[in-house]
Amino acid sequence: MRHPRIIIASISLAAAAAIGGGITAVSATSSHASSRPAVSQHSAATVRTAQAAVAGKNETILVNSQGLPLYFYISDTPARSLVTGGLATLWPPLTSATPAATALTGKLAAVSDAHGDQVAYNGHLLYTFAGDHAGQVTGQGVQGFFVATPGLTPIVGSSAPAGRAPAAPSGNGYGY
Repeated sequence: MRHPRIIIASISLAAAAAIGGGITAVSATSSHASSRPAVSQHSAATVRTAQAAVAGKNETILVNSQGLPLYFYISDTPARSLVTGGLATLWPPLTSATPAATALTGKLAAVSDAHGDQVAYNGHLLYTFAGDHAGQVTGQGVQGFFVATPGLTPIVGSSAPAGRAPAAPSGNGYGY
């Protein structure tokens, strides 16, 4: 079963495209409260840690400079994103030519791929989720995406994250 927010977001995006309204991104420095900030290809993305409830347990997770949780896609490789089309609309890639880290021990890098310079942490390309708000994790386990943590170890020859197994489905039908 698909997550209700994903279905609603998909319908909303389709309706906006049909009307011709399109989707506009607001720069990370914008103060428009009703618009969701997007990280520009020309700005530095900062990745830091924060505390958030993940599957009912308080965890230290990676977040962007706006406090939005960061996720990785289980099917990506260290050099190639498989997130395209509508999936990339719901799971926007974190992009920056000059990513910065605050209090992280892992390796943060910019990987040139279909999205431009996508930010990776320990070889895992990073994304946000269109249904999240700062401090809120709602995409855990949805569509093969999992919240990124400081302990996320590098990918070594596989698309599965080493040292961080995906959470088992809870039985609620949403995969988290």
